[in-house]
Amino acid sequence: MCERDSSTSPIPIHLDGTTLEGGGQLLRLALALSSLTQIPIHVTNIRGNRPGKVSGLKASHLAGVRWLANATAAMTEGIEVKSRDLVFRPSSVRAETIIAQGHDERVARTEDEKKGGWEDVFDDGQLVRRQSHIPMSSPGSILLVLQAILPYLLLSNCSNMQGQKTVPLRVTIEGGTNVSSSPSIEYISQVLLPMLSLKLSIPPIITTLHRRGWSTGRSEIGSVTFDIEPLPRAFVLPTFSFKDRGELAKVHVSILAPEATARKIIRDKVTAQLLAYSPEIEILFPVNEKSGSEKRLYLLLVAETSNGHRLGRDWLFDEKARGLSTEHVCEKLVSKVMKDLKKEVKHGGCVDEYMQDQMVVFQALAVGTSEVDCNIDREATLHTKTARWVAEQVVGASFDELGRCQGLGYAVGEEFQKRRGMPLQA
Repeated sequence: MCERDSSTSPIPIHLDGTTLEGGGQLLRLALALSSLTQIPIHVTNIRGNRPGKVSGLKASHLAGVRWLANATAAMTEGIEVKSRDLVFRPSSVRAETIIAQGHDERVARTEDEKKGGWEDVFDDGQLVRRQSHIPMSSPGSILLVLQAILPYLLLSNCSNMQGQKTVPLRVTIEGGTNVSSSPSIEYISQVLLPMLSLKLSIPPIITTLHRRGWSTGRSEIGSVTFDIEPLPRAFVLPTFSFKDRGELAKVHVSILAPEATARKIIRDKVTAQLLAYSPEIEILFPVNEKSGSEKRLYLLLVAETSNGHRLGRDWLFDEKARGLSTEHVCEKLVSKVMKDLKKEVKHGGCVDEYMQDQMVVFQALAVGTSEVDCNIDREATLHTKTARWVAEQVVGASFDELGRCQGLGYAVGEEFQKRRGMPLQA
C-alpha cells in the first residue's frame, strides 16, 4: 500500500455493496478486476445486505484486500475491520520486491510485508520461484481469499521480473479450510481447479494441505499452499464453452468425521444410495479422515461426467445434534447432500450452482464469446447475477440472457487503462 496524490487520478467506479446478493463476493470480484486493469474502484455499503453488526469488512476480507493492495502498490482508503466504505486505486508500477539471494535462502520480513510482499528465491543465481504468505488470525475462509487473488496471480505477469522468463508462484494462506457457508479445500481441489485446467488452458494448480482450519468445534487456523504456473506475458484466455456435459460416470466422496464408526456409516449410506440411483456408477473415496471433534462432520459429493465436467455439493453439518444418535446425524448429512447432488445432476447444466459465479471473471477476461451452460430452464443464482453486474460495471463486459459473455480479450501484463483512454496510476 502506498500514498499518492489522487487529485489527477480518474474518478473511481462506484459500486453499491447492497446490489443484488450484497455480500463479500461483490467486493472480491471488484478487487480482482481492479487489480488486473488498474481501474480504481469505490465500494460503499460493503456487505450491506448482511444483517445487523456483521456488515462491513471482516478480518478475512482484509487479508485479500491488503495482499492485493501491497502487490499492486495501491492507494487505499477505509482498509480496516468493519469499514463499510473502501477506495482502491492500484498502480501500474509494481510494488517493491523482497529478494532472497542464494540457494533456498530466506529473509526476515515484517508482518505487513507478509501480507503482500513477494520473496524471490534463487538457485545458482537464477530466479526459480516467487513466494508469498498471507496470514489470518481467525479461521476465515482460505478459499475466499484465493477467489479474490487468483485472477491476479494467473494474469498479471507478476512472476516475470526484469525481463526474465515466467517462474512458478507459491502462495501460502493461513485461515479456514472447512468453514460454514464457504467453499472447502475439498471443493476447490476437486471441482474448481480441475475445471479451470480442463476448460481454460490454465496449467494445473497444485494444492498442499498442511493442516485444516475449522469454524466448527474449537476454532483452528489451517494452512494451504498453492503452487501456480502463471500464464506468460501477452497470453490471452481463449474463448471457452462449457457445453455437452456428457453422462454421469463417477462420484468422488470426501468424508470428514470424528470417529471411524461415523465415517463407516456415512460411507455405507452414500454407497447404497448412489448405487440405487445409478447402479453402474464408479464410486471413489479421495478423502476419508478424522475431523478431530464431534462437532465437525463434513461430506462432499462430486459427480464427474464422461466429458470431464464436475458438479459438487457438500455440507459442513451445522444443526443441533444433542440427543441424536450417530446413525441419525449421519443419515441427515447423507440425505441432504445426496438430495442436493441429484438436483444438480437433474438440471442438465455443466456447472453446479457454486461454480456459476466462479466462472464469471474468466468469461469477462477471455477473448470472444464464452458460454457456461447452467441449463436454459435454470435461473442464474443471485451470486452469479451479482458477479455479472460487477464485471459489467468495472470492465464493461456484456452478458446476454443465457449467460454468454462477450469478453475483453485481456492480455497478460496489459496496461488496460490505455484501451479506455484513462491515465495510468503512477
